[in-house]
Amino acid sequence: MPSPRAHARPRPGVCHHGGMSGTSAARRIFLVGPMGAGKTSVGRQLARRLGLEFVDADHEIERRTGVDIPYIFEVEGEAGFRERERRVLAELTLRPGIVLATGGGAVLDEANRAVLAARGTVVYLHASVGEQLRRTRGDRRRPLLQVADPAARLAELMAVREPLYRAVADLVVETDGRGVRSVVGEIVRRLPPPKPGERAGPAPEAGDAVV
Repeated sequence: MPSPRAHARPRPGVCHHGGMSGTSAARRIFLVGPMGAGKTSVGRQLARRLGLEFVDADHEIERRTGVDIPYIFEVEGEAGFRERERRVLAELTLRPGIVLATGGGAVLDEANRAVLAARGTVVYLHASVGEQLRRTRGDRRRPLLQVADPAARLAELMAVREPLYRAVADLVVETDGRGVRSVVGEIVRRLPPPKPGERAGPAPEAGDAVV
């Protein structure tokens, strides 16, 4: 594996938003769900709404290694990638004031599920297999979908992962046929009270309602 500095790049998975109030400084929101559920797009806008930092776990792994995820899968296999993912999530779930988008397979690891459930509010973005297929069609950056029948593969993955997403989730939000703004608005309206170690962020501005 090349050194993390071998392929220096910007930090695409991290957004900092100024003006974070003291009341929002400890809130942690973790997004889980399948490929194509919109975790990165929703997470970025949700962080902006709540005045929190946004981090995409997959992008953070790429930043630290200096290579993309397909290359990690090619060199180290899925097991190698999952070990890197476990270490990154163990660290990022301790960061205060964060909206964290996790990879679709993060919930497969019991240790990941434990830290997600214990350290923040977990939001499951649900997308049907058909919607996942539509949103990921032609995406060469998803190693698990480089197969002859992506639809069958997505169905297989969902059969295993769906119960795990629901088991760890504090809130389930449907994303089929919806835009990012609508999904973010529902999350903000339905966000449960903070868990111990979190504090509620600022209320949305009156003019920022989503219809």
